[in-house]
Amino acid sequence: MTKGAEGKRTALVTGANSGLGKAVAAALAAEQLRVGLVVRDRARGERALADIRAATGNDDLHLFVADLADQTAIRALARAVLDRFDRLHLLVNNAGTAFAERRISPRGIECALAANHLGPFLLTTLLLDLLKASAPARIVNVGTRIDTAMDFDDLNWERRPYRMLQAYGQSKLGNLHFTFELARRLQGSGVTVNCVFPGVFRSNLGGTDGAQGVLLKLFARLFGWAIPSPEKAARRVLYLANAPELANVSGQYFGNRKNIPAPAQARDAEANRRLWQLSEALTAEPVAADG
Repeated sequence: MTKGAEGKRTALVTGANSGLGKAVAAALAAEQLRVGLVVRDRARGERALADIRAATGNDDLHLFVADLADQTAIRALARAVLDRFDRLHLLVNNAGTAFAERRISPRGIECALAANHLGPFLLTTLLLDLLKASAPARIVNVGTRIDTAMDFDDLNWERRPYRMLQAYGQSKLGNLHFTFELARRLQGSGVTVNCVFPGVFRSNLGGTDGAQGVLLKLFARLFGWAIPSPEKAARRVLYLANAPELANVSGQYFGNRKNIPAPAQARDAEANRRLWQLSEALTAEPVAADG
């Protein structure tokens, strides 16, 4: 187990090998936090870690490798974090992806839902006891701003034609449902949870043919000069992570340092509870078959 100086803040950032996640991890490292970087590809993660170490002089950086669409990998990730860290003050659920065609995770779940919603849901719940023991602690969920609604009767896209942007938007809407219901459950625990829309920024989300890649091609033709860098977008995330005035703020949806309206369905407390229950069922640990 890694133990640092007394009182040193510890953070875990998912999707930290590039883009927004790397920018957030680098900024936290520059503040001399102990930072865990969660990445899907080890080689890219090691390059990101080396870049951040060289830029910040912070040697207290830790690499964790996991595919957040794979629940077995998430459980192994949580065990590795618990083995490595004796406290956790900040969890940034940043990782997100999109798929041009419907794909299925090892648990038989559509991959955008698996990675973008169920991944952070499962990882967060597995780390909640450590976050509570480290309180005051914060959870920051990185969302998007697509006004949509989840089809609770077809979360897996088995009855509808698969549409990449709609699947991505619905999976990310899950981050808001999760934020609001988790905030309700965490009242009085010393752990806050908020969601942030980081804005449109330069990203390789889903590859050049992925959800944001398609949008950025369009924006680039019209406003290419105006598309912010990941470092600029990271400021919105860091505000939720660090701002003293947000110490007791929980269950809110932020844009650029201010509250923004959530889609109607995410403001429905019953819908939030329903998705939580469905998420618990979809992430329940499989019961081993009798030998």
